[in-house]
Amino acid sequence: MERQKIETICIQEGYKPGNGEPRILPIYQSTTYKYDSADHLGKLFDLEVPGHMYTRISNPTVEYVEQKIAALEGGVGAMCTSSGQAANLVAVMNIAGCGDNIISLSSIYGGTINLFAVTMKRFGIDVRFVNPDMTDEEIEPFFDENTKAVFGETIANPALKVLDIERYANLAHKHNVPLLVDNTFATPVLCRPFEFGADIVIHSTTKYMDGHASVVGGAVVDSGNFDWEAAGGFPGLTEPDESYHGVVYTRDFGKAAYISKARCQLMRDLGTTPQPIAAFILNQGLETLALRMERHCENAMQVAEYLEKHEKISWVNYPKLPGSDQYELAEKYLPKGACGVISFGVKGGREAAVKFMDSLKLAQIVVHVADARTSVLHPASTTHRQLTDEQLKDAGIGADLVRLSVGIEHISDILADLEQALNQL
Repeated sequence: MERQKIETICIQEGYKPGNGEPRILPIYQSTTYKYDSADHLGKLFDLEVPGHMYTRISNPTVEYVEQKIAALEGGVGAMCTSSGQAANLVAVMNIAGCGDNIISLSSIYGGTINLFAVTMKRFGIDVRFVNPDMTDEEIEPFFDENTKAVFGETIANPALKVLDIERYANLAHKHNVPLLVDNTFATPVLCRPFEFGADIVIHSTTKYMDGHASVVGGAVVDSGNFDWEAAGGFPGLTEPDESYHGVVYTRDFGKAAYISKARCQLMRDLGTTPQPIAAFILNQGLETLALRMERHCENAMQVAEYLEKHEKISWVNYPKLPGSDQYELAEKYLPKGACGVISFGVKGGREAAVKFMDSLKLAQIVVHVADARTSVLHPASTTHRQLTDEQLKDAGIGADLVRLSVGIEHISDILADLEQALNQL
């Protein structure tokens, strides 16, 4: 049977009940597990047999959701985490340590910029930011013998820059390092980065995957395509791990070396563990992901077209608008839609933007994005207020920028709310 369609994978992958078993995913709300012998438990701790040792490392409910996410992205394995930021942390620390560096696009989520520029720096990992408008020749000098990865977001939050995945994959692979892609806004419904050369995919499952603002979470997905041994420079994967009596991840786990190390070593030590109930809630969101993304994209396109023509709007940024400088990349990587997030400027600057947001009735001001309800935010004064003016500029965030997360309500009600708010200006 050929590979199932994404809509079917959303519902059918992961948990598969046997005869007389519960129809929906059970919640294994247990921290620990019972074994028939000490010898079997010892083999678990030596990574010689599969199974669950402790819920800080793995859990059956969480594992089924990880299997679904891996199937959605087309990877060899996935690991859920307690948050999207935890996923970014683990994804980088799994291959980089003190004295190493990674190269990141500057047009990424403000919280990730903080993680990279402040916290990673304290760990001794240097993150070198490059502007997406730079040429390959301008980016080349940022690489050196200690570079371990290139990082970007499929659709940048909130600048909505579309990552040229093939370009950055080729650039990374030229220097024998993997491309890490945060696919949160696109989700695998709209883009599967592995198909364009990405090696590791990261998600804040808090957003569209959950889709209801119910539970915080993250995920790291391994393509299994990067050859760590041939690349060289990744001893944590290719040399013995003495904390597991000499396990060599590339030798003992093959294509799943990266995700196995992330779980067995970093999840064990950092404890960025998702709770079983959180995984259960996430799974319910995943079941309707394909349906919701279709409506999000449909509504967002109509809102973008409406705003583009409005006299009180100075500019609109949505990758699928024919006039967008991101249009060609969106057509290549996001043929089915560019998610439900739109950024735009209100004439009159910051004061007008704030008045507009305060006048909305259906759309709510929340520190969140990408769920079923339409929401709005002024990033420069909220989620990205910790950035310097230069960082804001590099991230594509101006004082007048409003981020609108278009929900799945009826489009006529969303447009009516926008209209009445703009009439207040």
